[in-house]
Amino acid sequence: MKIAVDIDDTLNVLDRVGRAGAYIERNHLPFKLKNENSCAFAETYDWSYDDVLKFIKEGGIVTFTDAEARKGAAEVLAGWRRDGHEVIILTARLKDWFGNPEKVSRDWLEKRHIPYDELVAEIPFGEKGKYCAEHGISVLVDDNPEACMSAQALGVRAVLAVGKHNLARAAEVNYGGANWRQIDAAVRHIFKLSEATL
Repeated sequence: MKIAVDIDDTLNVLDRVGRAGAYIERNHLPFKLKNENSCAFAETYDWSYDDVLKFIKEGGIVTFTDAEARKGAAEVLAGWRRDGHEVIILTARLKDWFGNPEKVSRDWLEKRHIPYDELVAEIPFGEKGKYCAEHGISVLVDDNPEACMSAQALGVRAVLAVGKHNLARAAEVNYGGANWRQIDAAVRHIFKLSEATL
């Protein structure tokens, strides 16, 4: 079985408030905290997309490159691969922010010893379901409810990596987990369902 897994807020933990807040304070910028639980920099403070891009280019990229892996993620992915499943890292990371999103992502994954078979970048959230359906991917693990729902609508099973930023919408996705032990249990339940229909 092929399993697609997102990076940001799924495999890692991003400190948007702390990193951006330090930058704003250091540069004496007028931006105020808008949503401390947002999963998007543009929604975290009351700044424009151009302001966010400037922050990323002036060192904010370390929010991603230095992000810690979520506890248990590497072990779970290694277990899936050991059991014969293929793991595809599927990220929405764009060239505008990352320059070379594949290289930045690959470096982060390798430094944290996160195993995978393939890496695909620049797939927007709303297109992840379509990508999975077109590439024979059976399961998508992502923290973005829209990505998960687009997958479900196309017959791809989705598992939501639940956090404060998406808790209110968790019921819209058929499967979910607040940590990698729970995500693993949901995916393994899907494996059993798939085997039962063969």
